[in-house]
Amino acid sequence: MDARDLFLMQYAAVHGDSPASAATRTFGGLTDDQMKVRPRPDLNSIAWVLWHFTRAEDIMFNPVLNNRAQVLDDAWMKKLNVSRKDFGIGMKTDEVTALTNDVNVGALREYRAAVSARTKEIVGAMKDADWAGSVEPDMLQRGLAQGGFGEGLAKAFGGRPKVGIMSGIGLFHGSGHMGEAVTIRSAGGFGTGV
Repeated sequence: MDARDLFLMQYAAVHGDSPASAATRTFGGLTDDQMKVRPRPDLNSIAWVLWHFTRAEDIMFNPVLNNRAQVLDDAWMKKLNVSRKDFGIGMKTDEVTALTNDVNVGALREYRAAVSARTKEIVGAMKDADWAGSVEPDMLQRGLAQGGFGEGLAKAFGGRPKVGIMSGIGLFHGSGHMGEAVTIRSAGGFGTGV
């Protein structure tokens, strides 16, 4: 097994369609209305969580790491009913509420599937040499120029190993937020999903 196969195996365990995947257990069986519930003002909605880590993956895997267009384009923004191009770092509670109320949850699930398919396509085509190297400032400028994040994140991620960003954003970031979503499910009275 090489790095590519290991990543894709772990990615399927987190984001796959199987009943055992973390994503299926976390987001499966919820109605659109349940996805939009914020059980307490200090909790995000499950829809916001899904949007957030999906946006981060789209931005980092596409323009930043691979100099490709994001999956998110004007057509997706219209379909999702969102106007934000970033992934929500530092959003205030009223902004979280507005995005939660506005986002089309069916389209959000489709967008998640499209980003996941793109990530698997990118990683599936990687050669051993593609895993090496660091995230250079010009790579981060691409994400910054597209409104994906601010200067602070660009500074924080500069010089980090590409493989660390890939596993951090593609695996650990989503997993961590799925834990948050389980808390929201429980607080909303929707069961834990696990």
